[in-house]
Amino acid sequence: MQAKLFLALVILVLLTSGTNAQSLLDQKKSYTRADTLRGSLRPERTCYDVTFYELNIKVDTEKHSIAGSNKIFFTTVQDFQTLQIDLYDNMKISSITFGNTELKYRREFNAIFVTMPEKMKAGTKGEITVNYYGTPTIAKRPPWDGGFTWTHDKNGKLWMGVSCEGMGASLWWPNKDYIGDEPDSMRVICTIPNGLKCIINGNEEREVTNADSTTTFYWKIGYPINNYNVTLNIGDYVHFDDTYVAEDGSKLALDYYVLPYNLEKAKTQFAQVKPMLKCYEKYLGKYPFWNDGYALVETPYLGMEHQGAIAYGNKYLTGYSGYDISRIGLNFDYIIIHESAHEWWGNSVSCRDLADMWIHESFATYTESVYVECVDGYDTALKYINAKKASVKNKGTVVGKYGVNEEGDGDMYDKGCLFLNTLRHVVNNDPKWWGIIKGMCDTTFKYKNIGYDDVVNYFNQKTQMNLSPIFDQYLRHTKNPVLRYSLKKIKGDKYSLIYVWKTDEKEFSMPFSINTGNGPDEIISGTGDIQKRTIVVSKKEDFKVRDDLGYFEVEKAK
Repeated sequence: MQAKLFLALVILVLLTSGTNAQSLLDQKKSYTRADTLRGSLRPERTCYDVTFYELNIKVDTEKHSIAGSNKIFFTTVQDFQTLQIDLYDNMKISSITFGNTELKYRREFNAIFVTMPEKMKAGTKGEITVNYYGTPTIAKRPPWDGGFTWTHDKNGKLWMGVSCEGMGASLWWPNKDYIGDEPDSMRVICTIPNGLKCIINGNEEREVTNADSTTTFYWKIGYPINNYNVTLNIGDYVHFDDTYVAEDGSKLALDYYVLPYNLEKAKTQFAQVKPMLKCYEKYLGKYPFWNDGYALVETPYLGMEHQGAIAYGNKYLTGYSGYDISRIGLNFDYIIIHESAHEWWGNSVSCRDLADMWIHESFATYTESVYVECVDGYDTALKYINAKKASVKNKGTVVGKYGVNEEGDGDMYDKGCLFLNTLRHVVNNDPKWWGIIKGMCDTTFKYKNIGYDDVVNYFNQKTQMNLSPIFDQYLRHTKNPVLRYSLKKIKGDKYSLIYVWKTDEKEFSMPFSINTGNGPDEIISGTGDIQKRTIVVSKKEDFKVRDDLGYFEVEKAK
């Protein structure tokens, strides 16, 4: 009984701390040179654009170490002779080469500055190979505190996974560890002891059995990918597959990799995938990584949105590790629904600075409600969204600080979802709203890295409204808008409604809905100036501000 109570308390703490994916959790108040080197676009980074990585490593499963190389293919954007790559300082570089030439380099914290033998001219292509080795960071609390997770399954077989959002892929392989520059495609080659499988992103090209009792697995990723999404999953995996048929008749490969004793449970639990994909296709567009396929991979940690190889560790339970995260009695598998949403939001539409991680998390969290609305209807989805209010703390801004590798506050999940629901009702035109959402991830920003201004300008353009102050209030300030009002009787059933928005943004204006008990809702345009209108109310107690359609405080003046 005590163990169950402890587990429930742990889950509750995690749920109110932003658990849906990794987060840096606490926003820093001071920043170091290392933060700037990691988080900023400096000349040594802007001078080249990564086009392809070929990561080739051998994993020592006994020593928990790796050794290998990464070939970095790039196009020169600006003339340069020195470029920056990144690799944690506990990982060691044995050499960096350019063709047959060994290059000089210097390390500053986790940044490596590589000097080319001669100046690279803009428009030319290049390739360097980084040979390295070391023992990657062990995850302390995966997936939130990232690194390698080493464990064993119930049969005593080794089981390993990687999760590194926030901490960065450079904790285990050398790359340009800036979220705004993704390779156009990638190959990962991994050698491990015989008897285990290595599951990576994309499509498996081949397996080669070696003379030294190891097997080499070749995987190819055919699309742009965030570095933190590149993953390794090593274990005694069994595989089963299925096919999803899109509205246009095209077929998507579904691949599932699970531990052998969970095979039958997985077949039942993963039946949720196809109806989910149908909902997401309707509202967001077709699955964006079609040729790479969709996969779930059982992992020793809760979950992560690894592109085309989604980490699944929810133990075949409903909700969040068995907890009803919906708070309204819904029983879907939260990890499948949320992490799959990231294939559209975060993996296809990606931010270019970690400060805008809200683009990933706010939209993915909102997409949970899209699924709920698709399956259970609008009213249930509205209840689902409003249940998230209990988790919002309003202690930090949703948008982080740019250039220092800082995410915004954990409120980017639930507050971000509530903000988007608010925005939907501000637009007040569902065909337009769903066209905006679908157009954002299916056409306009598909496979692109974007920032705050890109999103705001897009919404302003598509709605022909000035939504900038609303975005700024919710995402760049900690306080919610406060709607202050008073209702004073004039005569009979006529009342004077006096109202004003109290916000940090001076130009803030936002409509809100009221219900007088006499019929449908009425929409009122509110601003930062005190306004007044006459309304008809049968009973004063029937008057209601529809704060379930938006996320704001309601303050009734005395």
